[in-house]
Amino acid sequence: MDNTPHYTLFDHLIELRDRLLRMVLAVLIVFCSMVYFANDIYEYVSKPLLAVMPEGGQMIATDVASSFFAPFKLTIVLAVFIAMPYILYQIWAFIAPGLYQKEKRLVAPLLFGSSFLFYAGITFVYYIVFPIVFAFFTSVAPEGVNIATDISSYLDFVLKLFFAFGLAFEIPVVILLLCWTGFTTPEKLKLKRPYIVVGAFVMGMLLTPPDVISQTLLAVPMLLLFEVGVFIAGFYHTDDESEEDQREPDAKSE
Repeated sequence: MDNTPHYTLFDHLIELRDRLLRMVLAVLIVFCSMVYFANDIYEYVSKPLLAVMPEGGQMIATDVASSFFAPFKLTIVLAVFIAMPYILYQIWAFIAPGLYQKEKRLVAPLLFGSSFLFYAGITFVYYIVFPIVFAFFTSVAPEGVNIATDISSYLDFVLKLFFAFGLAFEIPVVILLLCWTGFTTPEKLKLKRPYIVVGAFVMGMLLTPPDVISQTLLAVPMLLLFEVGVFIAGFYHTDDESEEDQREPDAKSE
């Protein structure tokens, strides 16, 4: 007798609703715990620009409400970033019942790896990219130009780079998933390396502001992460092939 519970579409929708509510609640809890420090958080994020500004340079608020909404918006985005591991866990928990045991063992490391790589991308852009890019921008300003960046424009700029680098650092996870699902193999990816190089610089052009420095600083890590993803996928692909080779003799003997 089959004791496996059977879920209807309505049951799945209810579960999806519950998990979405948990995600939103997690973001709200993190946001409420940080909203008091919104101005301090914005000040910390603006340090890379303020550090390279000429003496007397400062940021400005051209809109009446931007001095309030810019730190508020940054705090909301930061709350989502911090709650990302929990959000990914809820997504995994929703799809886990439909996965095989072997797939479940792979998903947990992927969740940890994707969270780690996303945070690594944000850390890289804050400590490596921002100082280089902002130092270049301020050094090429024409003589007599007073650098005074609007806080809303600065926030849009840094959030765009945060998302761009955070997503770009997910390349090893994407490659592993593509090889895992059989969409491609590490050998095929190696053959397409010249196209990957061109594609990395095109993505750098599309995801970053229109300057060569930030485009290159995104494209180069993407290429390195591509090589890491192919290297890791090669081990996983080899393990899968060895398991299939072991199963074939058993099937023949039966």
